[in-house]
Amino acid sequence: MIRNTLITFFLLILLSANSYSAGSSSGSDSNSTSANHYSKAVKLVKAAKKYENDGKVEKANKRYMKALKLLIKSNKSKPNKADTLNYLGFTTRKLGDFETGEKYYLQGLAIEPNHIGINEYLGELYVATNRIDLANERLKILESCNCKEYDSLKQIIAGTKKSKY
Repeated sequence: MIRNTLITFFLLILLSANSYSAGSSSGSDSNSTSANHYSKAVKLVKAAKKYENDGKVEKANKRYMKALKLLIKSNKSKPNKADTLNYLGFTTRKLGDFETGEKYYLQGLAIEPNHIGINEYLGELYVATNRIDLANERLKILESCNCKEYDSLKQIIAGTKKSKY
């Protein structure tokens, strides 16, 4: 509980600090910076997953926090990208802030309702928060994708597989 509160507090400080930045970039520099933040964040998330799989949770969480900061910057300079919102949802969820993670996932779905990754991860979040009816709604959307995400979420909902994320 204290951890979730601290994470939420940190996010609020981070978000409010960004809102006081003076000026803005324009042109390709802004897009390049945003893409650079995004690609660095993706690498950090992948590294965090490896640390997590090895049982090195503290190292994983440090990478998730660094990735979160970069994703917030990327989303600020180039907002409303479903993939960025998916990673924002994922990193906040991994850091224990399910409420904020859900908000990011829902923002992403408002942009791209059939986003495979968001639907899977949001379904997993719903299972983790014991909202199976909502998880089944995500599963229904994935039903026609003919993808591993559908099979994975179906097994997680059924309880025959534990979420690796």
